[in-house]
Amino acid sequence: MEVESSKSGNWKHSLVYLAFITLIIHLILHKHKLSGNDTVRVKRNPNLPLRFRYDGTFKILQVADMHYGNGIMSRCRDVLDEEFPYCSDLNTTHFLNTLILSENPDFIAFTGDNIFGPSTADAAESLLEAFGPAMESGLPWAAILGNHDQESTMNRAELMSLISLMDYSVSQTNPSAEGPTSSLKGSMMTDIDGFGNYNLRVYGAPGSHLANSSIFNLLFLDSGDRAVVQGVRTYGWIKESQLRWVRGISQRFQEAVACSSVNSGVLETLVSIGDVKAVFMGHDHTNDFCGNLDGIWFCYGGGIGYHGYGKAGWPRRARVILAELGKGDKAWMGVERIKTWKRLDDEKLSKIDEQVLWDHRPSR
Repeated sequence: MEVESSKSGNWKHSLVYLAFITLIIHLILHKHKLSGNDTVRVKRNPNLPLRFRYDGTFKILQVADMHYGNGIMSRCRDVLDEEFPYCSDLNTTHFLNTLILSENPDFIAFTGDNIFGPSTADAAESLLEAFGPAMESGLPWAAILGNHDQESTMNRAELMSLISLMDYSVSQTNPSAEGPTSSLKGSMMTDIDGFGNYNLRVYGAPGSHLANSSIFNLLFLDSGDRAVVQGVRTYGWIKESQLRWVRGISQRFQEAVACSSVNSGVLETLVSIGDVKAVFMGHDHTNDFCGNLDGIWFCYGGGIGYHGYGKAGWPRRARVILAELGKGDKAWMGVERIKTWKRLDDEKLSKIDEQVLWDHRPSR
């Protein structure tokens, strides 16, 4: 028995030693990969410009409040035990993958709180995981920041810079300084608040007379994170410098998307532009309604992320926005209708609350 025990002990120690050697080899190989000896991979870019399809449609998947943490280690919040044997960030990833495959959007818009900083050990790694499904899809996508993204290892400028460099991302840190009277060709605006203010143009359908014209613009605005107003800690808001930029854009393209938790004149600015039809926002995870203020629709996206707060028994969800072109005698015309609906993370991927937000067709 003593001999057998000794052999058993040596066998176990050999396994430990082998595992230790394997770990060292793995670390050496990993260090080699990080040493810069490998070929630098160039960012994969989507097919641009953004444009309507041959059938006259352009579909956007809005993804609000993923609150991604550390993957499988980040447990879900506010879910029923009988719904999930084990629930983590991976449920968020699975839902996003399912949405992309089911809806086949033309564009994915991430509207803030993409990662949950307090639960994130490495902001860059969490961002790569959170946006993984979008990058794997090869679809063009863009993101803005919420109030929790920067609460980890990267500030807001660093986060937006990284996001803009990711595969198939069309995000920008801030808009170009180029303008009719500007001599700063190719430079970036520095007199605008926030990080993640930019304009994306969507062109007409192929073969139409508007194929080379921007007919549908998507404006992204950074609403900030936290602020102190008269000694009271509150959320950030859209600043006057951003509204000046929106007004300037509107004079050329006449479209904008914005929201604010402080009355800094956002609604008045959007109304004054004259043809802003709808604004889509995140932040309130259990709000998913649309309401009309002064002729503009404001729609919440609901929360998609399982690591962020929700409501037990209330499925996570995402919003889909569909813009449709008018049909001329021989070709597609300008934007005629904007519709929206939501998808639930349930067994049927239920489609709910389909509604028309704007319809330019003459009444019949």
